Amino acid sequence: MSYAAVVLAGERPGGSDFARALGLPAGVLATVAGKPALQRVIEALAEVDEITGGVVCGPGAEVWSARPDLARRASDAGFEWMPPEAGPSASALAGVRRVDSWPVLVTAGDHALLTPSIVEDFCRQALRRATVAGADVVAGLAPFAAVREAFPDTRRTVHNYRDGAWCGTNLFAVLTPQGLGALRFWQSVEAWRKRPWKIAAALGTGFLLRYLLRRLTLDEALQRLSTVCGCRVAHVVVSQPRAAVDVDSLADLELAEEVLRGSA
Repeated sequence: MSYAAVVLAGERPGGSDFARALGLPAGVLATVAGKPALQRVIEALAEVDEITGGVVCGPGAEVWSARPDLARRASDAGFEWMPPEAGPSASALAGVRRVDSWPVLVTAGDHALLTPSIVEDFCRQALRRATVAGADVVAGLAPFAAVREAFPDTRRTVHNYRDGAWCGTNLFAVLTPQGLGALRFWQSVEAWRKRPWKIAAALGTGFLLRYLLRRLTLDEALQRLSTVCGCRVAHVVVSQPRAAVDVDSLADLELAEEVLRGSA
């Protein structure tokens, strides 16, 4: 089964310190070992048989029109540009609705270390989860222990559960129309980031307390999210640690260049 892909390439409202530090209008344009991060993502997706094009959501129209090289590369790979929304969750929702087919792969335009083999493995595992577990949305997670072993000096966001610690990989599969419920909930969480009591109310204070005390298993967390989102949320293990590295800081840029040049 083929996937359409949505690549999130917009800036958050107000821009990013990373882009400003590099003097760029968007962080996805950061040059990583000779190529913009966004180009690396598009090229990786273009080599995957399961991916049949899709949309690049962002950066802004003036940025996109100023980079005809990227526009041509995206078009050659079967991707069209669409304007970003106000935040990644809104862009993901708009992008999935735009492609209007299932399944859909959602990833980030700064995922410069993405490889065809990572994408292929994730897409195939996600479809198996749909078949075996009836999943509507699947997130790729990398074991933190493997990420730490591969990149001991990197700082990553870690999700700690009673049965293990995980890092996100910016790889999501929306497998059915019901999976849009997860994107809508993500959008709500972003809107509530300055009102955390609303997140607590949606998830339940008991749930959050168990998570903070590391008494919650990953499966229990996904079950709760499934209930709140109104769709079946599942995960698959992404074994390659580089999948946990996106390029949204100067430290990540240095790490990504070391990896791509074979010195890490």
